Amino acid sequence: VQLQACGGGLVQTGGSLRLSCAASRRTISTYVMGWYRQAPGKEREFVAAIGWSGSSTLYADSVKGRFIISRDNAKNTVYLQMNSLKSEDTAVYYCAASLSFSRRYETYGYWGQGTQVTVSS
Repeated sequence: VQLQACGGGLVQTGGSLRLSCAASRRTISTYVMGWYRQAPGKEREFVAAIGWSGSSTLYADSVKGRFIISRDNAKNTVYLQMNSLKSEDTAVYYCAASLSFSRRYETYGYWGQGTQVTVSS
């Protein structure tokens, strides 16, 4: 499966953005979909994951209550709605696909190219 993330940009603290990740070559319905992020000088970290049907989700503690992951299997797309953004949310955001419902980086075998999110105060 090929993944293409978009929707990043520059937003002020407290603002919102919605990231999208469109898949091609294969349907995402057979994959758990996740979002990761990587800030400058830091390791890539887990943000959120959503199960095959969308009924199960996982979130990092740092984004719980502010971010919402969702998926539309008919559109072969996964979303990350980011609200109440903070400066520490600034990072490149990556979507990824896994065969396991997990937050573990090594379980995600397919990655998109990343989209930059910058939150300014």
